[in-house]
Order: sequence, then structure tokens, then C-alpha cells
Amino acid sequence: MGRIILYEDRNFQGRSYECSSDCSDIHMHLNRCNSCRVDNGCFVVYDRPNFMGNQVFLRRGEYSDLQRMGSMMGMMGISLMDNIRSCRMIPTHRGQFRMRIYERENFGGKMQELMDDCESLQDRFLMSDCQSCNVMDGHWLMFEQPGFRGRMMYVRPGEYRNLRDMNLSTMSTISSIRRIMDIC
Repeated sequence: MGRIILYEDRNFQGRSYECSSDCSDIHMHLNRCNSCRVDNGCFVVYDRPNFMGNQVFLRRGEYSDLQRMGSMMGMMGISLMDNIRSCRMIPTHRGQFRMRIYERENFGGKMQELMDDCESLQDRFLMSDCQSCNVMDGHWLMFEQPGFRGRMMYVRPGEYRNLRDMNLSTMSTISSIRRIMDIC
């Protein structure tokens, strides 16, 4: 079972809110969130309510200053995040991983099947982008740049007919994909 503790102020100060599942609007519990501690599991945190906006994947650890972390991530080409507004717990997955990716929306264009990480869609499949996918097994992170860099998006089992409509307005393309297989 995952557990994240969110704090209003930096360095784990101020009011806190403990969460062991998805939370669609952290501001119902806290005025702001400027630090957090992941005690167990893995989480994806979002800078907007209802699991929208920029996303950051967090493993077990301490994140004492989200603004500083956001600045460092900005230098690495990852979207800035200075406040957590919603979070989603990622369940542990044991078993195979399988996803079909499509070049165009609504499962159109070239299709490829993934069962492992793909550092570059262009190099491996000669695909310059992925606009829809069907996740059959496992939990995945999709990245804007090759080498698992840049902005990211979390996808879980299900059909995604148009990734652009799913909160990806800030992501120009999908260039690499990685499985979430750590026991966090």
C-alpha cells in the first residue's frame, strides 16, 4: 500500500495531509503543497486538480522543496511544478507488460507492440510520434524526449484514443516509453 504525506510549507513544515490512494484535489485538505514525503509506493503528482496538467513521478523518498525541485527539473527539460494539486497512487504490477502504440489518433496509422522499455520510438520503430495507445498490461510512463527525458505522462491499462486530448497540450510529442516496474 502506498503512502504520501503532503505538507503546506517547504522542509515538511506546516499543516500536512496523509494520502494512501488517489486524491483529485489536494486543496480540499491543504491551502498549498510545497513539500512531500513518499513513505511507501510510487505516485504521480499533478500541478492541477483532477489529475490534469504537468506530471511528475515520485518514488519513495523526501522532496523538501518542490519549487527547487521544479527549477532543477526545468533545467533538465521537464515541466516546472511548484505546487501539487492532485496525486495518483500507482499500484504495484507483477507480471508481463504489454502496450500497443499507434502513430495516429483513434488507433490509426502504423501500430507497434511494446513489452519492454523503448528509449527512442524513432530509432526502434521509425515512428516520430505516438498519438494513441492501448495499454493491455502494466503501468507506463510516456516521455516527450528520447532517453526518458522531458515532460511525462502516466498511462495505466485502458484505451487512449487521443493522447493530445488527455492533458497533453504541453507535450508536443511522445518519443520514449518506460515501464513502471520498480517495487516502490
